[in-house]
Amino acid sequence: MTDETDDPSARLARRIRLEREARGWSLADLAERSGVSKAAISKIERDEVSPTAALLVRLAAAFDLTLAGLLLRAESGGVRLVRADDQPVWRDPETGYRRRQVHARPDHPVELVEVELPAGARVTLPASSYAHIRQLVWLRAGRLTIVEGGVTHRLESGDCLGFGPPAEVTFAAEDDAACTYVVALART
Repeated sequence: MTDETDDPSARLARRIRLEREARGWSLADLAERSGVSKAAISKIERDEVSPTAALLVRLAAAFDLTLAGLLLRAESGGVRLVRADDQPVWRDPETGYRRRQVHARPDHPVELVEVELPAGARVTLPASSYAHIRQLVWLRAGRLTIVEGGVTHRLESGDCLGFGPPAEVTFAAEDDAACTYVVALART
C-alpha cells in the first residue's frame, strides 16, 4: 500500500483541494474561475482521475499560480539544491507530455522546466497560463512547432523563442520523433 505522501498523484489532488479551501472557495467557485467543471474538479481532488496538462494550467491560473508553482507546492519543495533524481516529474495521461520541474521556489523569480513531447503530440495551453509570467523555450532536441496567438514558429534543435504577451499557445511535435525543450519562466 502506498502512503499518500509518497504518491505524486495523491499529493497533487490534496494540494488542489488545499489551495481551493485556503481561499474559501467552493467547488462551484473554482469551476467558475477555472472553466473546469465541478464534477471534474471533484474527481481530481478525490484522486479518481489524473488531470491533463491543460486542466492543471487552468486550475493553477485560477489560483494565480503557474503550473510549475502548483506542482511545486504539491511536491513541497523549497530547497536550494535539487538533485536530478529528486526533481519532480509529471506526465500528462492524455498526451504523454512529460514535465520535469528542474528548479522552482516560491522565493525565487525564475522557474526552469524540462519537457519531453512525444512524436505527434500536441498540447494547447490557454492565454491565462501566461498571465504574470514571462517565458522562453529553448529546444534541446528534435523539432517543435509553437503556435502563439495564431503565429506559427518552427524551432530546430538549439533555437530559442521568447514569448510575447499572453496568448493561447500550442506546442506540437509534428515530426515522427519526440522533442525535448527547456522552459524558463520569470514571474512579473
